[in-house]
Formats: sequence, C-alpha cells, structure tokens
Amino acid sequence: MQPPKLILASSSPRRRQLIAAFGWEFRVLPADIDETPLPAELPPDYVARLALAKGRALLPQAAEDEIIVSADTSVADGTEILGKPLNLTDAWRMLRQLCGRTHQVYTAVAVLRCSDQLAVVDVCTTDVPMRVFSGPEIAAYISSRDPFDKAGAYAIQHQGFHPVETLAGCYANVVGLPLCHLARLLRRAAVDFQSDLPAYCQAQFDYACPVSETILARRLGSDRLGSSLEN
Repeated sequence: MQPPKLILASSSPRRRQLIAAFGWEFRVLPADIDETPLPAELPPDYVARLALAKGRALLPQAAEDEIIVSADTSVADGTEILGKPLNLTDAWRMLRQLCGRTHQVYTAVAVLRCSDQLAVVDVCTTDVPMRVFSGPEIAAYISSRDPFDKAGAYAIQHQGFHPVETLAGCYANVVGLPLCHLARLLRRAAVDFQSDLPAYCQAQFDYACPVSETILARRLGSDRLGSSLEN
C-alpha cells in the first residue's frame, strides 16, 4: 500500500518534528486565517473551529489524493484564552498569571481527506501545573525571546526556564500536536500506519506518558458538523 500524501497546515518546527513519527513524506503549507475568538467562545470550541478552518482553507491548493493535517493550540486560564504575547509587558503578565497555578492547554487536530472532503476533528486537553518561578527567572526567560511565538508565553520543553515541575497528561499536546489523537483521526479517515507512536513520543521528550494507551483505545465520538470533540 502506498503511504498517504500529507499536507501539514503549519510552519511550526515542533509540529514538523512530531508528525515525522509516522515516517511519511509531507509538505508544509501554512494556512492564513482570521484567529479572532468569537464572543463568549470557549477554548475547546475555539481551537476546534480554527483547526478545521485551517484545513479547509487549503483545500483549493491540495490534490485529490492528499490528506491535510491541521492543528491549533491554545493556553487557557479558565475560560480566558491566552494567545502569543504582543510584547514584553504582555509576556510578563501571562507568566505572572500562570505562575504556581494549574491551567489547561487545548490542541485541536483536524484531518481532511481531500478525495471526498471528509473532515474530522479531535481535541486534546492537558492540565499543566506550573512551578513557582521568581521575577528574575521570568526576566531572564523573556530576554531569551523564546516566549514571543508561544501561546501563554512559554514552551514546556525549554530547558533553561523549565516552567513545569510535573505533568500527568499528554506532553505532545502542550508542545502542539497530540500524536495519539492524530492517530485516531487518521484511522477514522481510513489511513493505516505501523508506527509505534507512544514510543517515539516518549523518546522525543524523555517522558513516560501515562495516558497514551487510554487515548489510543478510546473510540472517536460521533461526528458533529464534520467534527468530533474528544478529550
């Protein structure tokens, strides 16, 4: 069987690194859409809407035998969506807000099968307990410039800042592409693969994942308006 032709609708190097787990060739084609939240839109609904919109925006540029993988990640403090910081002051505000508290990271992944425009979406949620970090630590991290292209103004994998002490959920979700959720979507789209995703993911991040088996064993929910939402 020929491997599928994939389009990754993202320029994120972290997502490129993770999708390489499948061992397939893919082309990168970022989608340019309006990412403004709708009034009173909840974070899971927001990321699901954007992930699906990114994929659909690329349909005119895709070949019939290609499959589009798109994603959107948001950091949320309750119902407040924390995007990428606008400037130094905004980055400082976000990090102080998250310091010593648990927040949520939501990543929606969408798979669109171009041959018949089947579209399915899955949402992964991870609780992220942040450690207590000092003002000088925040200042040093901001001076590295790392926060400015990150939702919530941090990267969980940053070795110098090390913002998270412990985690009991999907690590790849916080990085930006939950592989086990993507695997469920690909199977829903009748795409088979042999990769050992949990092993690859855990080796990449040196993280003993406690949830991969449960996620992979769980059936995807019923489609709703072309999407399926599942934690």
